[in-house]
Amino acid sequence: MKAVAKKIIKRLRGAGFKAYFVGGAVRDALMGRRPKDYDICTSARPEEISSLFARSLMVGAAFGVVMVRMEGKVYQTATFRRDLGGSDGRHPDRVLFTEDERHDVERRDFTINGLLMDPFSGKIIDYVGGKRDIARRIVRTIGDPEQRFAEDRLRLLRALRFATTLGFELHETTAEAIRNAADRLSGLSAERITEELRLIVVHPDRGAGLRKMHQLGLLRAILPEVALCEGITQDERFHPEGDVLEHTFRVLEALRKPDFVLALGALLHDVAKPPTRSATDRIRFYGHDTRGAAMAETICRRLRLSGKETKAIVELVGRHMHFVNLQKMRESKLRRFLESPLAPSHVELHRADCLASHGKLDNIKYIAAMRRKWGRQPQVKEPLLMGRDLLEMGYAPGPLLGQILAEVSELQYEGKLETPRQARDHVERRYPRT
Repeated sequence: MKAVAKKIIKRLRGAGFKAYFVGGAVRDALMGRRPKDYDICTSARPEEISSLFARSLMVGAAFGVVMVRMEGKVYQTATFRRDLGGSDGRHPDRVLFTEDERHDVERRDFTINGLLMDPFSGKIIDYVGGKRDIARRIVRTIGDPEQRFAEDRLRLLRALRFATTLGFELHETTAEAIRNAADRLSGLSAERITEELRLIVVHPDRGAGLRKMHQLGLLRAILPEVALCEGITQDERFHPEGDVLEHTFRVLEALRKPDFVLALGALLHDVAKPPTRSATDRIRFYGHDTRGAAMAETICRRLRLSGKETKAIVELVGRHMHFVNLQKMRESKLRRFLESPLAPSHVELHRADCLASHGKLDNIKYIAAMRRKWGRQPQVKEPLLMGRDLLEMGYAPGPLLGQILAEVSELQYEGKLETPRQARDHVERRYPRT
């Protein structure tokens, strides 16, 4: 990928234009990380870039951005520019192209992303102190933080995302500016917010990221229902770790390599505890799982998640208390649950939930024992009886057929019925035809 990006720069320079690597690729190279992609900035205007690269896409030409396609990859190639205004908190009101790369750097977001690299000599051009901030592991805006965040409010969340994923700290003035402007984040499109949230909640340092998000007021702006969990006390016998928000953060931290669905399910699993809290003989949260599922669905829709993701997250929240009676489940019901597509996420959320509170993993050990037991049994491949079989046996169409099939399936999972003949005999004894 780097070799192809260098070819683009070579062609731009051969035509008399300035061109450099810019942004994340330069930052990652200085940190000894492998860049995921290579962005290019150049003095060439969009139409000049397009004329040099026949397969380019003028998707953002008004902002000087051209997508250059070469050798099966696409590279963002942008004209040096100055941004004027930002009344919508997302786009500049006006764009002025420039021949001076320094102007282009100074309109960017953070110093660590404002470095240029000559890919042939390896020289780093630093107009904003980015090398120093990388060495000090600091995320700092370029110039006035209030102005940078006013130009694009998503930078409020991007600053936190970079701090989380890079293991950096926010500079004092940058953090203060985020805190002062946090409420403006809610005015952004849900899709842009969710894109950043995805990267934070699945990162290994997600717990620290979410804690900082709450401290800065960003959690209240994005997920006010979760922020309201702060100060909601719990029964210390079961939750010695503290209030509901502290428990939620610890559950997130205890997850092992979660995907976004599992991470968000963990973040929302106790979201209904504030409105369901009662304190009589002890603190209780009756129905917080059911109510939480409804709240989770509303939140997922607000974040513009897909129907598939929403359904899975709602199920994780709505069924997380099922583990209370897991060891009392009929074996067939337990087996069907643990063989469902979402079962690994259910089990991992329960494991993290336990570790973040009382620390007892009895259910996890029980599940492991049952799986060892089932592993010694022949795997059930096909139902022993189908609806057509019952019709051939003389049973009339109706609700009874479903009841019979469900019962046969349970007995099959429990290993009490192993062949179609046994299933037929059982049905005829249990449901004699009149």
